[in-house]
Amino acid sequence: MNTFNEIRAGMNEREETHLAPYAMKSRETKGRKYKEEDHPYRSCFQRDRDRIIHSTAFRRLEYKTQVFVNHEGDHYRTRLTHTIEVAQISRSLARALRLNEDLTEAIALAHDLGHTPFGHSGEETLSEIMKTHGGFEHNRQSLRAVDLLEERYPEFPGLNLTYEVREGIIKHETVYDKPVPAEFNPRHCPTLECQVVNLADEIAYTSHDIDDGLRSQVLSESELNEAELWRKTIEEIKNRYGDLPSYQKYSQAVRMIINQEVTNAIKETNARLLKYQIKSVDEVRALGENLLSFSTELKKLNSQMKILLFNKMYRHYRMIRMADKAKRIISQLFEVYQNNPDQLPPNTREKLKDIDKMQVICDYIAGMTDRFALQEYRKLFDPMERV
Repeated sequence: MNTFNEIRAGMNEREETHLAPYAMKSRETKGRKYKEEDHPYRSCFQRDRDRIIHSTAFRRLEYKTQVFVNHEGDHYRTRLTHTIEVAQISRSLARALRLNEDLTEAIALAHDLGHTPFGHSGEETLSEIMKTHGGFEHNRQSLRAVDLLEERYPEFPGLNLTYEVREGIIKHETVYDKPVPAEFNPRHCPTLECQVVNLADEIAYTSHDIDDGLRSQVLSESELNEAELWRKTIEEIKNRYGDLPSYQKYSQAVRMIINQEVTNAIKETNARLLKYQIKSVDEVRALGENLLSFSTELKKLNSQMKILLFNKMYRHYRMIRMADKAKRIISQLFEVYQNNPDQLPPNTREKLKDIDKMQVICDYIAGMTDRFALQEYRKLFDPMERV
């Protein structure tokens, strides 16, 4: 029977044996803001992952919009299912590149904790409202959630996550994000585990937006055929399977696009690791550019697809209606709470003693699910709704 000391030693030995030299080892962590004893049989990054999964902010992702508001249909991605897809793709990439899967998964599970209700429309609205009060950006809000807003432990505020997970949250980069490194060195690249999540997020939202766009009939196959990435994939499916029913053809196309992008990222990243002769985490940080990457050709195909999705899907009249409705709901909720903070629930109102009113309201609304925001809106503005 192994003692806990032997279990810990075995975990460290497996990391040294199986992970690449440029992977982040748990024993090399910069630690937590508030010192804690090591867990007897879980690494620091495993504990972070578990704390994130058990957090209130993580559970709320189930009813936060990815593209389609929750009540639009049962089968569209939510912020939670998107997060699960990002975590799954991230682990595949991390395992293939011999990186730390526990760290990668923790960053992936936390990367959207600060997202508002109603997706990017909600974020844009809060950003506009808060522009003279410190601004709003969902990476910073995700970090705020895990550092301050979660109230689960008597010993410290937040979840007290490791530096590397917190760095992965604040340095998350996609086309939508504007990372604010804050206390983290902005000149340093993040770990490869963080870079994996950045790329996995792009793969996930591009592929599932195609899927949800087709399912909702906001997108048509003829429109998608304007993008070479889709056109080539459909040709390959036809050559392999012949004529398939639409639901099978579309599922296979999304599956093949994800596989193609993950495979391409692994090949391209391995080539870049070899080119730069990367042998340590410090060399990853000092390089000055991210190592995780697609090939030049695939970047062009992805760019073409993103432009098509923006023009044909995100600017579709149904999307614009949802976005406009979201902005109206959040703006009016904020105005009501700002004019009369006594309408805030007691536990939120209590925070006004120590925190600026605008920030308290911003935190409260950013933490709402779509469903709760709609309920609050009805309670405040519908005279027939019970308060």
